[in-house]
Amino acid sequence: MKKKILALAAIALFSACTKDLTKLNIDPKHPAAVPSYALFTTAQNLMANNMTSVSENDNIFRLIEQQWTEVQYLTESDYDIPGRSISDGVWDEFYTGPLTNFEKAKTFMKTDVTDAGKLKNEMAITDINEVYCFYYLVTTFGNIPYSQAFNAATTFPKYDDAATVYADLLKRLDVDIAALDQGADSFGSADMIYGGDPDSWKLFANTFKLKMGILLADVDPTTAKKVIGEAMQAGVFTSNDQNAMYKFASTPPYTNQAWVGLVQSGRYDYVATDTYMTMLKSQNTATPGDPRTPYYFAVNSSGNYNGAPNAAGTITFSKYSLPAGSQLTKGNPGNLANADTPGDLLDYAETELYIAEAIVRGLYTGSAETHYENGINASVQFWTGSTVGADGVIASHPLGTGMTDQLKAIAVAQYLGLYNRGYDAWTVNRRLDYPALVPPPDAISAFPVRFTYPNKEQQVNSSNYTVAAAAIGGDKVTTSLWFDKTPYPTK
Repeated sequence: MKKKILALAAIALFSACTKDLTKLNIDPKHPAAVPSYALFTTAQNLMANNMTSVSENDNIFRLIEQQWTEVQYLTESDYDIPGRSISDGVWDEFYTGPLTNFEKAKTFMKTDVTDAGKLKNEMAITDINEVYCFYYLVTTFGNIPYSQAFNAATTFPKYDDAATVYADLLKRLDVDIAALDQGADSFGSADMIYGGDPDSWKLFANTFKLKMGILLADVDPTTAKKVIGEAMQAGVFTSNDQNAMYKFASTPPYTNQAWVGLVQSGRYDYVATDTYMTMLKSQNTATPGDPRTPYYFAVNSSGNYNGAPNAAGTITFSKYSLPAGSQLTKGNPGNLANADTPGDLLDYAETELYIAEAIVRGLYTGSAETHYENGINASVQFWTGSTVGADGVIASHPLGTGMTDQLKAIAVAQYLGLYNRGYDAWTVNRRLDYPALVPPPDAISAFPVRFTYPNKEQQVNSSNYTVAAAAIGGDKVTTSLWFDKTPYPTK
């Protein structure tokens, strides 16, 4: 616990003020020595913030995926990604946030961690966290700075081919998995996800490897089958108890970012869409069809669950269902936006659905139906605390027969289960092209299947940007990335 407190204190250290004028010659943002574990904790906090944020300046995936819509300012719902510099926010919040701090932690470990076994574990765990961050960058932008990203001698890093980056991330995971040793020490309480437990991180890494493998199902089924098989043989999540949950605090400044945006802000910017509420079988009713509905949304002023048309114009938010946990939803059982609601970074429910998909595609053996139902049961249990009502969800969205229908059913199950996991809902939607989301009336583009590169990259790192943009087929939100082999359906 002492290490946890010290690590969290390090995050806030640089905001402190002083009356000692003799200290003005000391750069508080670059102290002479910072414990490596404090840098690691800082990086994890920033990573979790990125994934749970509801800010319109970066994590707009809930809007793109039409889980939510905005009630007044519709810019983000209308896909204005370059005009709002949203790409700059996402780019910075990974590169200069967690990745920079993970890299610094690795450097400092080499001198302040003297036990060889502990150093090996901490380096591996840190690298697994880096792989996690790079996964979201490469699946959001495509070609990205990677081999030169943290080279101090390179002012303008080149962009590496996305498929090559992805292959290297898989290699790094394998090295990290092999390096982890339960018999040696690690971060302890400075690790806000698994308390530094090497076996938990090994399980996480193999589960994430399964997730990375299924991403390749269309573009490289041979590699996908190999990666999925290795992950399954090594062992992946088998219960919600193993989920990767970042532990937020109940009081600022280390709180769940959904709480920051929905409660602390005092703003009511988002409501459910009719698209999402209809798929939950809960639209225009006081009795939710899907048992997760009360944990996702609150009833409106009339006591009904009601989603609004997506980005259709300024609306009265009280007529529609706000995200559970917003200030006006007091008494609602939803835990989406409690201050200390843990950040879900990887879970058992999605894992079971990845396995079901692998079986449907012929990339693994077993009962797709069993894993499909396990995934839905796990999601309902994760959100509500029990599996009551899960049978009704399965009956409403049966797996069916034939690959096309089964993949659609899995896509819906992931879409509904990955609520508050906008990045991942977007990736599954791009891969499986279902449900086919219709752009809002005033959208400035077709459905975005990637983010454009940051505006400042175009200005500052222009020559490398130009090469990268050409290599992927044009810096547009409609340019499909290497793993996405079929155009997103249009209506």
